[in-house]
Amino acid sequence: MLKIPPINTILVPQGAEYQAVKRGLNRASGEKPTVIAIPVGVQPLRKYLQKWTGEKNRILLMGLCGSLQTHHAVGDIVLYKDCTYQEKLQKCNNTLTAQIQTLLSDKVTLVKSLTSDRLIWAAAEKRYLGQTSGADVVDMEGYTALEYFPTVAILRVVSDNAQHDIPDLTSAISLDGSLKPVQLAIAFFRQPLAATRLIRGSLRGLKVLEQITTTLFST
Repeated sequence: MLKIPPINTILVPQGAEYQAVKRGLNRASGEKPTVIAIPVGVQPLRKYLQKWTGEKNRILLMGLCGSLQTHHAVGDIVLYKDCTYQEKLQKCNNTLTAQIQTLLSDKVTLVKSLTSDRLIWAAAEKRYLGQTSGADVVDMEGYTALEYFPTVAILRVVSDNAQHDIPDLTSAISLDGSLKPVQLAIAFFRQPLAATRLIRGSLRGLKVLEQITTTLFST
């Protein structure tokens, strides 16, 4: 039977993503690593990791991401090959990534990713970034994690596609990487259709994130 390679720490964005991973891990039957909630965004995460005193090896970054290509749908599980930020490239740990890919086999797709220092909410911009960068998905933490941890692997679930807008939540993300509830509610009120898509996609993505965590650490 295939077994998950030794992972010391799971990093996951704070809030709903962190809770989903915790729930999935609680149901897993195998050895369980430490799970740490991290702030959302390039700069908040960079400041957080500058003070990091924990383990730096065998780290897995998990969470949700957005699709930049029309063939990646909500609920797809993606494993990063590399991550680009401001035209700089960082590669993920080949050994750990290959082990996870072998373990999950047809459940996961190997992708190229893009890290953004702001939320990409417009469908037209998602597709443009996909075309110009060659990336499949976008997040706000991947590249920063790779700067600090040379042995990190990144496993995420798509929660919004490249065909539709999501609400512009720029004003709802604080400087420390946390969400502002009032601004979030206002953004949802202003773009109700996009908000409905985001909520549905997030719930689907979180469910899959929880399930894949259980699968990964039960083998």
